[in-house]
Amino acid sequence: MEIKKDKIITIIGPTASGKTQLAVKISKELDAEVISLDSRQIYRGMEIGTAQPTKEEMGNIPHHLIGFCNPSEPISAGTYAKLVFEKVHMIQNNGKLPIICGGAGLYYRAIKKGIFKGSRTDNNLRTKLEEAYDENPYSLMRDLISIDPDYANIVHINNKRRLVRALEIFGITGKTPSENFNQQNKNLQNHLNLFTISLDWERESLIERINLRLEQMLCTGWIKEVDVLLKKQKEDNLLFPALNSIGYKQICSYLNNEISFDDMKEKVLIKTRQFAKRQKQWFDKENIDLIVGMDNTKQREISQILCCIFKVIL
Repeated sequence: MEIKKDKIITIIGPTASGKTQLAVKISKELDAEVISLDSRQIYRGMEIGTAQPTKEEMGNIPHHLIGFCNPSEPISAGTYAKLVFEKVHMIQNNGKLPIICGGAGLYYRAIKKGIFKGSRTDNNLRTKLEEAYDENPYSLMRDLISIDPDYANIVHINNKRRLVRALEIFGITGKTPSENFNQQNKNLQNHLNLFTISLDWERESLIERINLRLEQMLCTGWIKEVDVLLKKQKEDNLLFPALNSIGYKQICSYLNNEISFDDMKEKVLIKTRQFAKRQKQWFDKENIDLIVGMDNTKQREISQILCCIFKVIL
């Protein structure tokens, strides 16, 4: 079976949509390895809350870029994209196929369109912006509107990470996010030719999956995981920005006796549903090669998906 090496199968979709499960099934058929495209699964010690696949879920398929980074070390989309490029080339040089799998829209765009010059992280600037956001998020939104009204139209004020990152990019490069992202198309040497599969669930079915996964995470020790991270943060005398992630922040509040257990669960569910909605909105704007309709009663057969893939990559 001769496969076109320039086409990289990429599976995207909202949280809890079954991306890893599909990636493993396809990998077994094509003798492939999986590269994670997730902004939180990169962190060590956050296996439960970021839904990092277990050894059983990996199904003996090698997975890359999972649990390799300390929670004190944020990674920009540009840095992550470079790591993805390296893994793609490594897997191809070993005679296997890479399959990219994840729900990080900004990272997806970085590997698809390239990396703009100067894409990096300034931890000091980011900390100042995060503190300013916590004090008054509307002030940061006004700043973004004043420098880049077009980009401000697609950034929700409640999306702290994206709003902070937009202003960080401006502070580092002196150019607006729109200007920098427009430069991505010129960096043809730094992009991948993707065959993108998007998993599309009915809203209610996805919410049901999100609810079920939260119960599983709590039953398997998510609260203990957060408690350990808080203690390590104190012992190491370091800030763990990753603890601002959905779920971790709410569990921190619960452990600090600021909210009840039931309130914590409800807040996590609401935040996760909102996140899934934003992911869908982001991916709906991308050019997708194959949209796979999913439901709880009859999921698309793997053979049908493989047939669509073969038409492109064989």
